[in-house]
Amino acid sequence: MIYEQIDFTDSKPFDGGLRWLVPALVAAAAASGALLFYSIGEPIFAGLFLAGFVAMLVAAFVIDRRGARSIEVAPLLVPDLELVGSALALSTDPVAMTGADGELKSVNAAYRARFPSLTSPTDLGDDESVRGQLASARDAALRDGQHQLADVPLIGGTVAVSVARAGARQDLLLWRFSGAAEPDLIDVAAERVAGATGERLASAGVLAALVDDDGRLVAANRPFANRALGGTPQALHPPTFDQLVDHSEGGLLRLIAEGPDGPTFRGVHVPLDLGGEGGAGTLLLFESNDGPSLANSTNVQVLLEMLPIGLALVDRDGRFLTMNKAFRIAGGLKLDDMPAYPGDLVVKEDKAAVADAVRRNARGPAMSGDLPVRLKHQPTEPVALTVAGLRGLGDAAVLLLLKDNSEEAKLKRQVAQATKMQAVGQLAGGVAHDFNNILTAIIGHCDLMLMRHTPGDTDYDDIQQIKSNSNRAAGLTRQLLAFSRQQTLRPQILQLPDVVSEVSHLLKRLLGETVQLVVKHGRDLGAVRADPGQLEQVIVNLAVNARDAMAGGGGGTLTIQTYAVKADQVADLGSDILPIADYSALSIADTGTGISASILGKVFEPFFTTKEVGKGTGLGLSTVYGIVKQSGGFIFADSKVGSGTRFTIYLPVHHVDEDKQAGAKKPKAADAENELWGTGTILLVEDEPMVRTVAERALTRHGYKVLTANNGEEALEIVDRGDEIALLISDVVMPLMDGPTMVREARKSRPDLPILFMSGYAEEQLRKSIDIANVAFLPKPFSVQELAEAVRKALTDK
Repeated sequence: MIYEQIDFTDSKPFDGGLRWLVPALVAAAAASGALLFYSIGEPIFAGLFLAGFVAMLVAAFVIDRRGARSIEVAPLLVPDLELVGSALALSTDPVAMTGADGELKSVNAAYRARFPSLTSPTDLGDDESVRGQLASARDAALRDGQHQLADVPLIGGTVAVSVARAGARQDLLLWRFSGAAEPDLIDVAAERVAGATGERLASAGVLAALVDDDGRLVAANRPFANRALGGTPQALHPPTFDQLVDHSEGGLLRLIAEGPDGPTFRGVHVPLDLGGEGGAGTLLLFESNDGPSLANSTNVQVLLEMLPIGLALVDRDGRFLTMNKAFRIAGGLKLDDMPAYPGDLVVKEDKAAVADAVRRNARGPAMSGDLPVRLKHQPTEPVALTVAGLRGLGDAAVLLLLKDNSEEAKLKRQVAQATKMQAVGQLAGGVAHDFNNILTAIIGHCDLMLMRHTPGDTDYDDIQQIKSNSNRAAGLTRQLLAFSRQQTLRPQILQLPDVVSEVSHLLKRLLGETVQLVVKHGRDLGAVRADPGQLEQVIVNLAVNARDAMAGGGGGTLTIQTYAVKADQVADLGSDILPIADYSALSIADTGTGISASILGKVFEPFFTTKEVGKGTGLGLSTVYGIVKQSGGFIFADSKVGSGTRFTIYLPVHHVDEDKQAGAKKPKAADAENELWGTGTILLVEDEPMVRTVAERALTRHGYKVLTANNGEEALEIVDRGDEIALLISDVVMPLMDGPTMVREARKSRPDLPILFMSGYAEEQLRKSIDIANVAFLPKPFSVQELAEAVRKALTDK
C-alpha cells in the first residue's frame, strides 16, 4: 500500500490581532446574554452566561501565550490498482474502475471480452442519447454516491448499469454492467464469420462479410477486412456494404479500395431469415476467375450443412452437384446416397415435371418457383420443391429447396373435410325439415283414420303399415340429423350401466350365437345427462359394426365396459381434445380384423363405409359421432389390424342440485298425465297446409276450438281482435314473419300467453334464435297423441 501524510509545513501562528478575534466575539455574546436574562428576572441564567464570559477571557489568554503551531491530517489511502484488478476479476459481469472524468483505471476479463476496444464506460453507447445517459449516471454518482440505469442498449444487448463512488478520497467510480441479454442471431453469425467459419472460407479464397438489415457491415473475415477495410474489420461507425463495393457489368462486384483495375467478384447473399429476401445476411464474394467449380468447394459444402433447410445444387445437365443433410432427410436418402438426377427422388408421374423445371431454370433466365411433387419414400403426401436458377457460380446452375409440407397438406384436408361436413349437415337439416312436414301429415292422417277403424277392419292393417313405414322414414331423418348434430334430444339424468342393461337383451339377439357378449361395470360412476334412446342407438350401431368385423373370423368376443375417469386421470392422458373434468366412460371393444391407420381417421365421415355395396349406408358411425358430440361427450377409436377395435365414449359427469332433484321426483297428478281432452281456444299458426289441416282436426277431436293462420301477420291480426286465446301453437320457420318474431309481438299485449313451438329442426339449434322465456317445443314429425299430450302439458304448466 502507498500511504500519504499531508503536513501544513508553511503554517504560521495567528498574529496578535487575529488570536483575540474569536474569543472576543464569544465573550461579547456571553455578556449580552447575561444582561438579557438579568433584565427579565432570571438571575441563574444570567450567572451562567457571566461565567462563560470569564471562560472566554481565560481561553484568549492561553492562546496568546502558546500561539498556533502546526496541524496534522490523518493519513489517506490511495488504491493499489493491481490489487483492485485482481478483485474485479472475481466478478462474472463486466466491471471497470475509472476516475471522476471517466478515464479507465482497471477492468476485469468480462469487460475486455464484452468491450474489446476498452472504451471508457461513458463512450460505450452507439448514439448520443445513450452516451448522454451514461454521462448523467457518472455525474449523479459523483454527487449522490451511486446511481443506476436500467435497459441501456449496448453491444450484445440491453444491460443494467450501476455506478458507485469509491476510493478514500471518493474520487473514483466503480462501473458494473449486469443482466446482458443473450446474443441474437446476428451476433452468432458475426462470431462465425469473424471466427473459424470465416477462416475456412478464407482458406478457399472466399471473402465473407456480415451486414445488418440496413446494409451496414457487422463483421468480416480476414481477407475481406484486409482488402476492403485496410485490416480493420469493424469501426465505431461501420460503413454500408455499398460504400465498400462497386457494381460492374454482368452483375459482378469490385472492391472500391482496390480501385477500378481490381479483380471482380461474384456475390452470393445468404440471408439470416431463410423465409425472407434481402435484409441481414452473409455476403460471400468469389473471384470471377476462380478455376475450380465453387459448387464442389469444401467450404461451400460446410456452409450448406449449417443451414436447417434442405438445399441442393444442380449443374446445367440436370445432375446433382451437392446437397446438404437436411435435403437428404427430406428426400428420404441415406447419408452416403447421391442420386444422379432430381427426378430420381420423385414418383414416376412427377419425373417429367421436375426435369422440365430444372432444364428451364438451368438454361433460361434466372427465376424461381414452387413445384408440388410426391417423393418415392412418401408417395401419399405431396411436398413443395422450389427450383431457382443460379448464375455466376461455376457449374452450379440450379438451386433446389425441398420443404416437407405434409403438416400443411394435412391441415388443408382437415379444413376441406370440416367444410364438407358442414355443407352436408346443412343439406341434411333442410331436407329433414321439409321431409318432417310431409311425415307429420302422413302420420297424422293415419292416426285420424285409425280412430274410425278398429282391428279386424279391411283397411286397418293397411293404415297401420303406412304409419309403420312413416315412422321408419322418421328414423332415417333422425339419422341424417344425428351426424349433422341437429337432431332433437330429450336428455335425462341417467347412469350408463342402466342404459347398457336395457339394451343387452337386444344385443344378444343381434350378435347371434357366434359372438360372445361380455359386460363389465365399474364403480362410482357419475350420472350423465343424455337421451337414453339415442345412447341405446349408439351402443347398437357400434355392436352391429363389431359383429360384422368379427364375421370373417367365425365370431369373437364383444366387451362392453363402463368405468369412471377422474380429472387427474384425464390430465395424465395428455389429450389435446379431452378437457380436464370428471367423466363416465363407455368402452366397446371387439376381437375382429381391426382397422388400418389410413382408414381409421375417416370412419366418422358421413357415407364412408368399407362394407360391400348394398350392405352399408355409411351413416352408422357418423350418427354415433353426432349423438355423442351433441350430448357434450367425446368419442375415440383405437384399432390395430389383426387385434380388433375399441371405441371409447367419454360423457361428462352431470352434477344436480339436491333441491332440484327432489323437485323433479315429485309425481304429477294422474289426471294431468292421462287426460288428453280439454277445452278452450287455440290459435294454430302453420304455413304448411297439410300440417295445419292435420293439427286442426286432431285438436278439434280432442275438444278444443281452433283458430288457424297461414303466417305470422294473420296470427297477429287474430290476437289484436281481442278473442280469448288459451294457447298459441306456431311453427318456427315461416315466410315473411317467423314464429319467434310473431310471439314477441303477441306477448306485448298478452304477456302470459302460453306458447308451443313446433318445428322439423332441432330444438337445440332453434333455442339460440328463439330466446323466449316460458315456451314449450314439439319436434316434427309427431302423432295425434303426441300433439294432444304437448298441448295438455302446455296448458297445465302455464
